Amino acid sequence: MAPDHPKPEPDAPLFDHDFDVNGVGGYAIVDSSRLKRTGLPEAIYAPSKTKEQVLAIAKRHLELDGPTIVTRCSESLAAELCEKPYELEVFPPLGSGFSYFTAVGKPTSRTGGRVALVSAGTSDLAVAHEAEATLFALGIESELISDVGVAGIHRLFERLGMIMAVDVVIVIAGMEASLASVVGGLVSAPVVAVPTSTGYGSSFEGITATLSMLASCAPGV
Repeated sequence: MAPDHPKPEPDAPLFDHDFDVNGVGGYAIVDSSRLKRTGLPEAIYAPSKTKEQVLAIAKRHLELDGPTIVTRCSESLAAELCEKPYELEVFPPLGSGFSYFTAVGKPTSRTGGRVALVSAGTSDLAVAHEAEATLFALGIESELISDVGVAGIHRLFERLGMIMAVDVVIVIAGMEASLASVVGGLVSAPVVAVPTSTGYGSSFEGITATLSMLASCAPGV
């Protein structure tokens, strides 16, 4: 530290911020000030928790009147979160056959922002729906465009007008994940590239997709 730099007071708080924490059942502490502090609400990760724990934590989130996001729910848990007193909205819809769901309650006010969710294949839809739910919780309008991967690239061109009109594009792809670079070379909006584990053999459970997206030469990816 430079000699002329003001030294902190010994009893000064580490952060000039009020941290609201709320205990639940002796096993969880709800970080109710996270949205105000970071711009993103705390999410409840359902796997490895009991159903009773998830429901109790979700109930506390709702009582604190903040956005409530429960990720990776089983269908039975998601169905329970749809009912009173929770009444959360579920993505994708119940009965759609997916292996996990995201439940959202009390989303923030609409921001006016628009995002295109571009999924390379139908196999990438589970991740796309998770992103869709998160955007909904944050008050961001989204449009889901599915199955427009590079193996049939004409399908992408048919939707390009809509993709070029949004503020941000999220591209979700597995296998070699070249769709992110293709979209990055066509639009002026920032492209958020999300790899998935879709694929086999040299896809290496998503490692190839991740490295391909990181190595993209397209601007804005």
